[in-house]
Amino acid sequence: MSRRVTQPTLQGMTHIPPPAEELRLLDAELWQLDARRAQLLARRAWLVAALQPKWQAPQPTGPRPAASPRPEASAPSVQNVLLVLGGVLLTIAAMVFTLVSWGHLGITGRTLVLGAVTVAALAAPLPLLKRGLRSTAESVAGLGLALTVLDAVALHGAVFLETPGAPYTAVASALLAALWTAYGFLPGATGLRLPRPAALVAAQLPLLFWAIAADAGSYGLTAALLVTAGFDTVVALRTTPGSVRVVAAIGAYGVGAWGALAAGLLTWTASGPSAAARAAALLLLASAITLAAAWQGGRRAAHEADTAEDTRAGESSDGTGHTARANGQALGLAVASGLLAVVALGGTARSLLPELWTVPAHLAFGIALLAALRLHRLPDAVRRGLAWAAAAVQALSLLWALPVVGVVVLGPLAWASRAWTGAPSNSRTAVTVDVTWPPHAEAAPLVLAAVAAVLALAVRDTAWRPRALTGASGLAWATVLTLPAVLELPYSAGLLIQSAATAGALTAAMYLRQHVTALVLALVTSASLAFLALASQTATLVVLSGLIALFTAASWRLASFTAPAALVHGAALACATGAAAHWSPAHTALLVLVVPATAALLAGRLGDSRATVPVEAAGAAAGLLAIALAATDLPLLATVLALCGVITAGTAIRTDRRPVGYAAAALFLAATWVRLAGWEVDTPEAYTLPVTIPALLVGALRHRRDPQTSSWTSYAPGLAATLVPSLFAAWGDPHWTRPLLLGVAALSVTLAGARHRLQAPLLLGGSVLLLDALHELAPYIVQVTDALPRWVPPALAGLLLLALGATYEHRLRDAKRMRHFLTTMH
Repeated sequence: MSRRVTQPTLQGMTHIPPPAEELRLLDAELWQLDARRAQLLARRAWLVAALQPKWQAPQPTGPRPAASPRPEASAPSVQNVLLVLGGVLLTIAAMVFTLVSWGHLGITGRTLVLGAVTVAALAAPLPLLKRGLRSTAESVAGLGLALTVLDAVALHGAVFLETPGAPYTAVASALLAALWTAYGFLPGATGLRLPRPAALVAAQLPLLFWAIAADAGSYGLTAALLVTAGFDTVVALRTTPGSVRVVAAIGAYGVGAWGALAAGLLTWTASGPSAAARAAALLLLASAITLAAAWQGGRRAAHEADTAEDTRAGESSDGTGHTARANGQALGLAVASGLLAVVALGGTARSLLPELWTVPAHLAFGIALLAALRLHRLPDAVRRGLAWAAAAVQALSLLWALPVVGVVVLGPLAWASRAWTGAPSNSRTAVTVDVTWPPHAEAAPLVLAAVAAVLALAVRDTAWRPRALTGASGLAWATVLTLPAVLELPYSAGLLIQSAATAGALTAAMYLRQHVTALVLALVTSASLAFLALASQTATLVVLSGLIALFTAASWRLASFTAPAALVHGAALACATGAAAHWSPAHTALLVLVVPATAALLAGRLGDSRATVPVEAAGAAAGLLAIALAATDLPLLATVLALCGVITAGTAIRTDRRPVGYAAAALFLAATWVRLAGWEVDTPEAYTLPVTIPALLVGALRHRRDPQTSSWTSYAPGLAATLVPSLFAAWGDPHWTRPLLLGVAALSVTLAGARHRLQAPLLLGGSVLLLDALHELAPYIVQVTDALPRWVPPALAGLLLLALGATYEHRLRDAKRMRHFLTTMH
């Protein structure tokens, strides 16, 4: 086509039908497709019907036969049970023959019977294995092995009767082990699983019985056990068959644990250096065997891990789990090896050094195990296991030193009941007022300091480093705290050292990131120091003043904790000052009020700080202490309550503490009532009504200006100022005038509260009216109670309980119905 043909010309040459014609064509095509689909579906249905069978056998109309019972045991299980039972029965028959019928035969008959039966039993498994009857061959082989044991027993009874039992058992078990091992390696018997594990079981006896026969004593028996365990360990690490490895592992763990425990007991009961050295040699042998097993297992696990990493595409979860188990076993064996070595060396040192150095010696050997961390030739699991063993030794050493720290920290609490009875002679006497000093505790600071140094220097892991430093700081604190008592320093020196420890802990809390631990230690030390200072009046005043200054100085960074502590020590100093001035507790309460006043002022300056609430809580506690101290003197108690009300009202001026105004009003009312009681006023209304009337007027004006104001704020203080003292006076008044007037007034207040729907007048008036009525009706209630039979009150109580139970059941039933209704809804 010529290139000069334009685009409009090409569009004109293309035939495009109009939209209506195109829609008609599409509908026609779709109709044809639907018709063809219906035709094909009909043909398919005909073909399906044609392929089905013309006639089906009639189904039985009667009951269907019961299904055959499912077998409860598989065929292999039945086979194994039968074979085992057969072998056991044959073994029992052979035992009966050997023990009962042996004496009726001559030497020739005995030899023929033993040889024939034993050879037949040992030879029969070979053709059975060739025929594929493995289970039957195993049963017959087990019978043959049992017959060899019976042969050995029979030979001892007939031929070697004069031979002692221990040496004969040693020789016989060794020969049987060799015979069974050779039998298991015969060309036709290599498929048997029983002979070689049985030979390993027999091999556990020769050394032990040989030591018994040689009268080797406890050390010889323990050595025999450990050598046997070493043999089992070698077999478990070097052998390939699984059954032999399992039996060897069981023997290594069982016999090795028995030997290690026996060696540890010998170390503990060693009477001198020679006996301790021999027991230590046995423990070191056990440690070496365990370490060798751990080393081999760790190397194998590391090799498997490297192989799995190299062939990651074919790695499976089973391989990973096997590697993890191997690492776990190596780790546990390394821990056991380290502990055994520490016990061995520590036991030797214990026999040479005074008993005071027993724990430090064990600790020194435990710390020495950490040198394994630098031996990179050791597998990783072994190095970690030795490190865990060192950690276990250090933890046990800390448990030994813990009672000393407890005595030093908690012992001064006893001075609370012996305050100012005189300064003790030294620091140890000061902390052991009511407790006993632990024996051999002079080495406790050395143990604490050594473990602290290890935590600070040896732990380099990024995740564990902060925790180690925290533990090291705590142990350093405990070391400093125990030194005065351990060294029996003078009492004043102990106070100075504890003060320095408090200051150091506070300084660390101010400048360290992990300040919580240091802060807790500072608070604990300050409390222990305050109780320790109670032995002397001068020490008490000086120490409390110093603690107040110390915690106040630290409040510029740790106000949330140190400011309340300073207030608590301030309250203690106020009490101590009052006691030193020979003031009564009620007068001392006035001095204690300085603390809540200071707390209120400080809380106002702090504003929205996190320290505000702790400071206010400490001030409130000091206020309660002041009220408790003044409780024995009513005039001073009224003054203390009024001053507490003033402090509380000052706090309520703050916008965020407006609800505290209720407490201020309550304190003022309580002060008024206590003052009236202290004056022994018979007519309190003369003093309360002049307060009540203006208070009610002020409350009415406030409620009128702000209808949203609560009636408890507007009317409750004024009403309570008269009603409550009058109620107390009415209960002690034998006449009827005051109760009557009080009842009329309470009724009026109640009706007024009901009329205007005010909660405070309604509840206060109703409560006073009820109590006043009960007071007036009390004699009559007592008379009625005396007139009633004694069974009436229990009966009424029973009816009440029944009614409550029925109501409870009814509500439970309604709840169940509602739950059923909700569960049936869609």
